[in-house]
Amino acid sequence: MSQLSLLSIALYRKTLRCEKYLNQMDQVVPWKKLCAIIKPYHKQPKTGRKRIDIERKLRILCLQEWYNLSDPAVEDAIYDRNSFQKFLSIDILTESVPDETTVCKFRNLLHKHNLFEKILSTINEHLEQKGLLMKEGTAVDATLIAAPSSTKNQSGKRDPEMSSTQKNGKWHFGMKAHVGVDPKSGLVHNLSTTTAKIHDTRQFEELLHGEEKAILGDKGYFNSSRKRDLRKQGIFCGILDKASRNNPLSSSQEKRNRKLSRARAIVEHPFQVIKCQWNYRKTRYRGLAKNAGQLHLLFGLYNLFRVRKKILLAPI
Repeated sequence: MSQLSLLSIALYRKTLRCEKYLNQMDQVVPWKKLCAIIKPYHKQPKTGRKRIDIERKLRILCLQEWYNLSDPAVEDAIYDRNSFQKFLSIDILTESVPDETTVCKFRNLLHKHNLFEKILSTINEHLEQKGLLMKEGTAVDATLIAAPSSTKNQSGKRDPEMSSTQKNGKWHFGMKAHVGVDPKSGLVHNLSTTTAKIHDTRQFEELLHGEEKAILGDKGYFNSSRKRDLRKQGIFCGILDKASRNNPLSSSQEKRNRKLSRARAIVEHPFQVIKCQWNYRKTRYRGLAKNAGQLHLLFGLYNLFRVRKKILLAPI
C-alpha cells in the first residue's frame, strides 16, 4: 500500500466532528478563571524540571471526561490524535506529553483541596454573569451510578462506601448523584452524592439554592407536609402526587402529574449527556469523595456544553 505524503495530509484532510466540538468547548470554557482558583495550590518546585502549565493539565482532565479515558489511555490518545494535540496546543516533536503519573497527581491535588466543587461553582458564576443561569426554580432528581461489584481486587472486598438498592425490581450496586437543575435553562446549580441506598428525598434540601419560586420533582420526593410547607412559603409545589395504599390518585391528580412530568423532564438531560454522550456509566475510583469530585467536573462541563451555542453566538 502506498503511503500518503505529508503535504496531502495537510491540504486535503477533512475537519472532523470531534475537532469542531473541541473548538467550541475551547471557546466556552473559562480557562483563566478556573486556572486562577487552582494556582494558589499549584506550587512550582524549587528544584527539578519546570511544571507543566495548569491550563494544559486541566484541558487533559476535560478530555478524559468527554471521551471517558483513563490516565494511561489519555496519554496514548494525545500521541495518537491530532485533534487532541491541537486542543492542548502541544507539539509532540518538540514538547513532552504529560504522562499518566502527572495527570494522576494533578487530579489528586484538586481532590485534596476540594477544587472540583469550586470548579462547578466558578463555572456557574460565570454563566450567571452572562445571564444564562436564572435562579428562579429548581427541578430535583437523582441517578444511580454503578460501581464494580467484583471482589477480585487487592483487598478482596467491594467498595465499602458503595451500597445496593432495588429499582424497578432490579438490584443495583453503586452510588447516587443528586442534582438541582434550573428548569428554564436546564443547568445544574447544586449537586450532592450519596451511597445508593440513601433515598432521594433525604437530599432534597441540599439541592435547593434558597431563592426558588417553584420546585419540581418526581414521586420519590412527595411528602404531604412538604407540599403544605412550600405552599405556605408561596413556592409553587411541582412535585408529582403519589398514591398510597387504598387511596389511588384521582383523575385530576393524574392529569396534573402528566402536565408536571413534561415540565420536570428537563432534569433528565444532564444524565443523558454524561451517561450516553460522554459514556460515564460506572465509577472510576473507590470511595465517594473522588467520584464526587469527578461528578462536579462532569456537571460543570455539562453546563458549558448545554449553553455553548448561546455563548458563541452572543456579541462580544
